[in-house]
Amino acid sequence: MSVLPEGFVYIRDVIPTAYEDIRYAGSHNFVGCPVDGYLAPRGVLRTEAAMALKTAADAFQKQGLFLLIYDAYRPQRAVDHFVLFPRGYIAVYSGHSRGMTVDLTLTDRDGTPLDMGGEFDWFAKISSHDYEDLTPAQKANRRLLRETMLAAGFEDYSEEWWHYTLPSDAPKVYYDFPIE
Repeated sequence: MSVLPEGFVYIRDVIPTAYEDIRYAGSHNFVGCPVDGYLAPRGVLRTEAAMALKTAADAFQKQGLFLLIYDAYRPQRAVDHFVLFPRGYIAVYSGHSRGMTVDLTLTDRDGTPLDMGGEFDWFAKISSHDYEDLTPAQKANRRLLRETMLAAGFEDYSEEWWHYTLPSDAPKVYYDFPIE
């Protein structure tokens, strides 16, 4: 295991029950290939974000549910790797590069993702929190994820049901160390 910069932790060290499917470390993502800076499929966050995420994970676990992490800290070189896609230009800087943002969903005990009515990184209206054309179960799953993450201190991004950021007054530093 590599040594992380001070103030960062591997998510699985804080939440051993979390599943990880770090999409940018492989080809199952919107760019179709591994992204620069992802040398291993491991979730990394700033310690305070990981501890807030543990609060959410503990609440989910009481209901027999577990976290599935798609992305967390993202090296700046990965943001630079992204290209134009149909929705528009990806920001030059990402909150992920601050280590305070996580992309995730929920799973059952066997690691099977709950049906959220849309896939991770599906950049279309169906991904927004207020999308109406979902089944009652899909709406309930999204609502459970959102309400629990908000209760743990995270803020949502209205266009992506999977995207949550822990607010911070810390200076906006965008990191670029690789994930190993």
